[in-house]
Amino acid sequence: MTTKILADEINLPVTTGTATSFSSATVVRLVNTDPTNSRIITVVETQGGTGIGSITMPPNSVELVVKTASHCVFANSALVKGTKVGFTN
Repeated sequence: MTTKILADEINLPVTTGTATSFSSATVVRLVNTDPTNSRIITVVETQGGTGIGSITMPPNSVELVVKTASHCVFANSALVKGTKVGFTN
């Protein structure tokens, strides 16, 4: 599997009111750049909307999150970066 980059990487927003859908992405690559602290990633139905779920990202880790295009993502720290990606052969 190869990751196809579809947008520039950004620092994740840190509140539900500023959560991003990454331009309606269905796959998002997240990187916790914090070298010492785990970070919480939360997915919400819409910006400022009801929470769907959350995960903990260990320090210096990478995660691919599959989501519905309208769902938005935020973290408890701007040290988490993300970008819209896809998969290709």
